[in-house]
Amino acid sequence: MTAAFFTGLALGLALIVPIGAQNVFVFGQGVSLGMPRALWAVVGAGVCDTILIVLGAAGTSALLHSVPGLRPAMLVAGALFLTYLGVKSLRAKPTELDDETGVRSRGQVLRRTMAVSLLNPHAILDTVGVLGAAITAQAVGTRLPFAVGAVFASWTWFLVLATAAHALRRFMTKERRVWFDRVSGMILLVFAGWLAVEFALTFTGH
Repeated sequence: MTAAFFTGLALGLALIVPIGAQNVFVFGQGVSLGMPRALWAVVGAGVCDTILIVLGAAGTSALLHSVPGLRPAMLVAGALFLTYLGVKSLRAKPTELDDETGVRSRGQVLRRTMAVSLLNPHAILDTVGVLGAAITAQAVGTRLPFAVGAVFASWTWFLVLATAAHALRRFMTKERRVWFDRVSGMILLVFAGWLAVEFALTFTGH
């Protein structure tokens, strides 16, 4: 049981830790909003990953490949939403930072984080496909602790990200925060472009 938990924990971290749109967004919320408001980004990302892991364990990964047009639709939606967030971050101005914490409600932070999580085909394929397949490959008695380990990895990592970003926040002047937002925006646009390229490739057969 313990071995299965730590195996799930290790696999979960291996899939979640590498930089991605979800990580960039959660970290950005920690820098922009600080604690405790950034915890809602942790909740949004953690809940989405938990749902996707459960769906993967239930054997729904095959659905992603069997429904015609589902993957291209996910790629388009993800590319458009990440483009919106990226452009918004690139247009950040120092004068807009004073009231930023108050402007973004808990619901807004939660909705945006969940949108980033659920409109990212790569994150869905990793959690539903890879983790789901890994869970179902376990012996029946070890599936639950393996899944719990994977879920624990997700929540722990996002909490670490938000906490680290909050700690960094005290060293961030308005000008530095603007540049951080712009760099984050560029990264999000790179991921948006990646999704757009993959969408184009779905029609070329590559």
